[in-house]
Parts: sequence; C-alpha cells; structure tokens
Amino acid sequence: MKRVFDLLVALLAGLVLLIPLVVLAVLVRLTSKGPALYWSDRVGRHNHIFKMPKFRTMRVDTPAVATHLLKDPSTYLTPIGPFLRKSSLDELPQLWSILKGDMSLVGPRPALFNQDDLIALRTECGVHELVPGLTGWAQINGRDELPIPDKVRLDVEYLQRRSMGFDLTILWRTALSVLRRDGITH
Repeated sequence: MKRVFDLLVALLAGLVLLIPLVVLAVLVRLTSKGPALYWSDRVGRHNHIFKMPKFRTMRVDTPAVATHLLKDPSTYLTPIGPFLRKSSLDELPQLWSILKGDMSLVGPRPALFNQDDLIALRTECGVHELVPGLTGWAQINGRDELPIPDKVRLDVEYLQRRSMGFDLTILWRTALSVLRRDGITH
C-alpha cells in the first residue's frame, strides 16, 4: 500500500510540477556554473548506496560533506541556493528517487555516504531496514538542528509507529513546516 501511494503521489506531483521543475533547472544553470542537478551519494535501505538528485544549491567545488561540517557554508552557496534551500524546492528532484524505489515519501532522511556515525547508529537500532524518505519524523521535529542521537531516536520512533495514518500526519506537518520554513539553517 505504501509503495503504491508513493508512486501515485510522486507521479501526480511530477506532472503538476513539471513546468516549475524546468524553470528551476534553468534558473540554477543561469545563475551558476555547472549542472542543474547535484547527484549525492546517499545511504538507502539496508545501507545500500544510491544516487539522490537535488537542485544544486552550492558551487561545484564544494566538498561532499554535510553542510554543518563546512567552515562557512554560505560562501559555497550559489546565488539561487539560499532561496531553494529555504523553500525546500531543492528537494523536488527526489521525486525521481521515489519513482525509482530508492526513496519513499516518508521515512528517515537518507544519510550522506560519509556520515559514518549516523549510519552506524541507525544500523544498530534497525532503522537501516527502512526505505529513506523525502520527509520524516525527525524532519518535522527539528530538521538540521537535531544532534545525531536525537535524529536516530526519532527514526526509531518512526520505525515503531509507522502506518499510513502516521505517514499522512507527517506529510501534513511537513507541508506546514515548509510553509513556515521551520528548522532550516542554510
């Protein structure tokens, strides 16, 4: 049921957002050197690495680390980067990952391939068994501001409580968080 729901929503969203997606891709290309999409190596279900697309918000020479690990992240942002991040529009290409089956609408956010501490904790707690999500329980309860142990605690809570009703609640609260721009640090 969850996979069917993911497919239907991702297909519908992709169709409805097709023109805005193209416009955003053109804006990224016009405002900075490099491709419109950044394909990030992420950790999926069973710790399998997959390529996750995002609209590129940082210069092409930015180190491949979590943003909070950069000395001064704002120096790496493209001219349109802050807008894309604050509006969460940089995440829209992940609809592709949902259609492909690498991601779900709701689940723990996929870790970067080099976030060893997060990956190890999730594996220890069984969270690695879940398909990562476009949004998740941790996303609406702190997002970038959460320390890793707190993220994993919330991921475990999602693992234990997951249901279609809980997913719908998370999607609704995500929409509200995005509109309010809650928990976005850069």
